Amino acid sequence: MERSKEIEIETRLGIRRVDLDRVVRFPRGLAGFEGEQDFVLLQIRPEAPLLILQSMTNPMVGLLVADPYSFLQSYQVMVPDAEQKMLQLERMEEAAILVTVSIPAGNPKEAALNLTGPIVINHKARLGAQVPQSTERPSQINLYSLKPVKIESVDRPDTAPRVIDDAMQKDTDFIE
Repeated sequence: MERSKEIEIETRLGIRRVDLDRVVRFPRGLAGFEGEQDFVLLQIRPEAPLLILQSMTNPMVGLLVADPYSFLQSYQVMVPDAEQKMLQLERMEEAAILVTVSIPAGNPKEAALNLTGPIVINHKARLGAQVPQSTERPSQINLYSLKPVKIESVDRPDTAPRVIDDAMQKDTDFIE
């Protein structure tokens, strides 16, 4: 069996070797970074709940992201049919959901989960999209005030998307 192709890229975390089989393609890019289409998820530390969604081509483009279900009891994401088709999702359970995290410079106690533009990833097809939400819920939640949630206690409907933890357990090469 042939070994996967690896390359070195410059990232916000320094030089990293990246397996090309772990690259996630965002056909439309991400909000503010529409020209960037290929990203990889990098762990900051093995036990950390935060990841970096790092551009493969621009070392300055690396978004801090998190699994929202690690912090919230429930979080509903609506993914229209067109986006599900683009992501090649037959069922929402095939998707992993991430949200961006903002941390104001010099003020980590103001770190927030951004809930209005979740990132949906089909980890099998390695396709992703940012899917804006139009709901009445808050657009951000202060991360410092939240306590981690045990995955077993998360209340989500049967149709809720699979979380990153589940994706990592079923597809161990999802995150670098």
